[in-house]
Amino acid sequence: MASGGAPLPGATHWATKVELTISCENLMDMDVFSKSDPLCALYINTTGSHWYEFGRTEMILNCLNPKFAKKFVVDYFFEAVQKMKFCVYDIDNDTYDLGDDDFLGEFECTLGQIVSNRQMTRSLLLKDKRPAGHGTITICAEEITDTRVANFEVSGRRLDKKFLWWSDPFLELYKQTETGWQLAHRTEVVNNNVNPVWRPFRISLRSLCGGEVERPIKVDCYDNHESGAHDLIGSFKATLAEMQMGTHVSPAEFECITPKKMKKKNYKNSGVICIKNCQVVKEYTFLDYIMGGCQINFTIAIDFTGSNGDPSSPQSLHYINPEGYNEYLSAIWAVGNVVQDYNSTKMFPVFGFGAQLPSTLQVSHEFPINFNPANPFCAGIEGVVQAYRQCLPRLKLWGPTNFSPIINHVACFARQALRQNIASQYFVLLIITDGVITDMDQTRTAIVEASRLPMSIIIVGVGGADFSEMEFLDSDDKLLSSPRGDVASRDIVQFVPFRDFQGNNMALAQSVLAELPDQVASFFNSCNLKPPSTLAGSEPS
Repeated sequence: MASGGAPLPGATHWATKVELTISCENLMDMDVFSKSDPLCALYINTTGSHWYEFGRTEMILNCLNPKFAKKFVVDYFFEAVQKMKFCVYDIDNDTYDLGDDDFLGEFECTLGQIVSNRQMTRSLLLKDKRPAGHGTITICAEEITDTRVANFEVSGRRLDKKFLWWSDPFLELYKQTETGWQLAHRTEVVNNNVNPVWRPFRISLRSLCGGEVERPIKVDCYDNHESGAHDLIGSFKATLAEMQMGTHVSPAEFECITPKKMKKKNYKNSGVICIKNCQVVKEYTFLDYIMGGCQINFTIAIDFTGSNGDPSSPQSLHYINPEGYNEYLSAIWAVGNVVQDYNSTKMFPVFGFGAQLPSTLQVSHEFPINFNPANPFCAGIEGVVQAYRQCLPRLKLWGPTNFSPIINHVACFARQALRQNIASQYFVLLIITDGVITDMDQTRTAIVEASRLPMSIIIVGVGGADFSEMEFLDSDDKLLSSPRGDVASRDIVQFVPFRDFQGNNMALAQSVLAELPDQVASFFNSCNLKPPSTLAGSEPS
């Protein structure tokens, strides 16, 4: 779930959190031998004509009438005009850039219009404002007041075989609304298994049943097909209260029924869905953790490889212009000025990689830029900038470009913090780089392992290089896996190319930090770790 929102100049009131649910109908079919594979991206207008990408839904294969499970959570300010643009694309490749995908249409409005309508359906338009075929988009808005979530552990037993001797089942859970059933959650597909065990998942009570434990919930079980024409295995309806009766020893069991099979004489069911755990808990917000005493530990890693060019040359990415800036410094200022407010010490460790050190002439992939291994900290962002300027003349830019040493370095501290079993520290690593990763396999392994720790990674690409590998690490559509096949427990990488922001540091910071609040809150909630202050007996307000 993408969460956050553009901070608004002059806004003096607390923002209201609003959750947006997106669906489309009658999208244009851009594929020759199959149907379009749609995704919806949300853009928010910051200043003038500049839009920054706030988030994306998941991509749905071969579907012209998608119901997206991923929601957008945005801050709503009554006193401000918050312009939004919803763009729908047919995803045809694995690159993060949407510019090379087929455009299926867009809809532009304000958040105020969405909130006042609660649910609005509008036609999608092409760039030249002509109708995008018969395509429409529906946006549903709901204020977030109930912060409870339900944690589920679900399995299936003896599901119908849809192809020879197996099925590839997944579940969809729906909330009952005044206008029909609204998708609340879609599980992953379990391949070749009629007795599936799905990964544990959590759904907000707001999305699932509007906070009413006696409101019916519809559960559909499908056999997945790459064509998008999924076969219904069966359905059932139950309340959250009934689901909560299940335990590991005695699961709550619900028969999957296929309506068209009910006329058969000996038909009993199409399998059983077993709910082994349905626990309702309070979900703490990012502000709960920050105001409850959690510190954001910010580490910076700077690329000093030879591909940056000689720092004394104006063509170098490390060249500091007469105004005292370059792209590296701009990225440090943009991200650091926001993050530093969430750490009381304002002391930040800063490391370089890919350079020969002046003392040993050895290439290092993890050295403090103040050359003090015992104390690699810089005082505030000003101290970071000063240390960067002082170290540049002493380094010989070299190579290769290895990310894994610095990721493992920060992960070591995050692992130690997690062992304390308290949500007191979260770690953010900012990597600023100009090029292609050399140790991609080791980096993938390091990120997968770090995904299980209180840690996020922000990568800012400077210069004009091909950043497709960075985009691969920012696994918005599919969780990253290591070369051994281990899958990340969550997406912790956010990548942006500096060139996309044309010197707009505010938009850069908003883009790279948009996912961080949700990453912090979702990690600690998934570990059942409360804000530190609650352990002393006082709940955050």
